[in-house]
Amino acid sequence: MYTILICDDDEDIVSALKIFLTADGYKTIEAYNGNQAIEAVKTNEIHLILMDVMMPGMSGIEAMINLRSMGCNVPVILLTAKSEDSDKILGLNCGADDYITKPYNTVEVMARVRSQLRRYTQLGGGTAAPIPADSCITNGSIVLDNKSKIVRVDGEEIKLTPTEFDILRLFMENPEEVFSLAQIYRRVWNDEALGAESTVAVHIRHLREKIEIDPADPKYIKVVWGQGYKMKKG
Repeated sequence: MYTILICDDDEDIVSALKIFLTADGYKTIEAYNGNQAIEAVKTNEIHLILMDVMMPGMSGIEAMINLRSMGCNVPVILLTAKSEDSDKILGLNCGADDYITKPYNTVEVMARVRSQLRRYTQLGGGTAAPIPADSCITNGSIVLDNKSKIVRVDGEEIKLTPTEFDILRLFMENPEEVFSLAQIYRRVWNDEALGAESTVAVHIRHLREKIEIDPADPKYIKVVWGQGYKMKKG
């Protein structure tokens, strides 16, 4: 059973999310501010966090930064009442895996939760077994082992988030194929982008910072202006 931490200063929202999540078989732990969320992670085995952004005292983004600095790598989905791209990108830059803008519907929340947990467990972060795979994918100095969910660049293991891993795998399985941001979102998130293209761009930037020698002049993940991104054969 997966345990999901719900953190929001609105008790009605926490109660509603708890009802839907427990009905779907998840265990939940509740927190009502950033400090409580950090303490909950320290004292419980958490598999995913639903975190409100705007909270009194320590905000959700501040709490997430603290959790990442502690080595907490569980998926974080931000809940925010703001719809501006700048707020979404700020959260993604600080370590969030996804975001949901309020008001949201239950179907969307549950779909995002399942998607993030699937990636997390496939990368070995949870208790579920990885999806079997027979071989590694290699491109230049990058080796992606789809069975162990390990990526190495020049022989050194690179730590990727589940989302970054899925984006890299998409590129490496389809070298030289150009993908638009909407296509990448559809293939990785298994959903329509509906304005979430900026989310993909942020994750690609983070991915470049980890696998490229010079992210400003990338060797592998190239922009195809006006069309999207592709992985160049090494």
